[in-house]
Amino acid sequence: MTPSAPPPAAPGAGLPVVAVVGATAAGKSDLALDLAERLGGEVVNTDSMQLYRGMDIGTAKLPAAERRGIAHHLLDVLEVTEPASVAEFQGWARAAIADCRSRGVVPVLVGGSALYTRAVLDRFEFPGTDPDVRARLEAELEAEGAQALHRRLAEVDPAAAAQVMASNGRRVVRALEVVEITGRSFTATLPVQAYVDPRSVQVGVDAGRAVLDRRIGARVDAMWEAGLVEEVQRLVGHGLREGRTAGRAIGYRQVLDLLDGELTEAQAREQTVTGTRRFARRQDSWFRKDDRVAWVAHDDPERVDRALDAVAATGALRSR
Repeated sequence: MTPSAPPPAAPGAGLPVVAVVGATAAGKSDLALDLAERLGGEVVNTDSMQLYRGMDIGTAKLPAAERRGIAHHLLDVLEVTEPASVAEFQGWARAAIADCRSRGVVPVLVGGSALYTRAVLDRFEFPGTDPDVRARLEAELEAEGAQALHRRLAEVDPAAAAQVMASNGRRVVRALEVVEITGRSFTATLPVQAYVDPRSVQVGVDAGRAVLDRRIGARVDAMWEAGLVEEVQRLVGHGLREGRTAGRAIGYRQVLDLLDGELTEAQAREQTVTGTRRFARRQDSWFRKDDRVAWVAHDDPERVDRALDAVAATGALRSR
């Protein structure tokens, strides 16, 4: 079960769009690189925090020396003071995909930001935004807290409240904004589970909870030893505290609290581990709900070939 790598395709040959998905620390980056090598592809980042320049250690961004000479797109495109927008990212990612395919290159998406991946692959239209409404709701979030705004959301849009976590203040604000400016449920703006391009395929890396918990603990230890605290101190000088998105990333938020004296180093490390583990479970739950994902075991020696079988099933490789 070891097919030889197909030859490079000519532009316009109907190339697939491959997305490697799954929880943090499952092994997505390695599989994405393997697939890019075998398919003659390039990697397109779909991790919302790896968009930020300087956020390297805490996001487990693959160092350039470990990218096997494969081009990576949409890394380091934002300053930490800039907000990350799913709508803007959708445009960037679809442009990167179109560029790859125009050159006969298979785009291999990889990242754990489920909404970002869905926004690229699926039919997903974004309602507009109103700066005044957004500013008012963000001020109310700051004053009242996410739980209070989530209770309000439950009153005006119960379906959205059931899907948006009460602790996700930014998402609660966005849901309330959409309801206010459109008069429609926020859920009506969520992605439809239908690929924009039928040649799309998602490959999920399957690792059990015990494996993920162990890997996450080891990853956080490695991040601390690699200088996460120093990275955060450096980014504070670039405006990390002022960043609406970057400063709230798991690990970075805890180190900021450490620097402010609100947590001990042991507490900051432990909260980073527990926060990452909770996030990994939410990621896994999200992707498990999508029955289009073809899962491969993280430790299966034939996982690359099984992933290639899923890609071949789209029919997009027949002309390669």
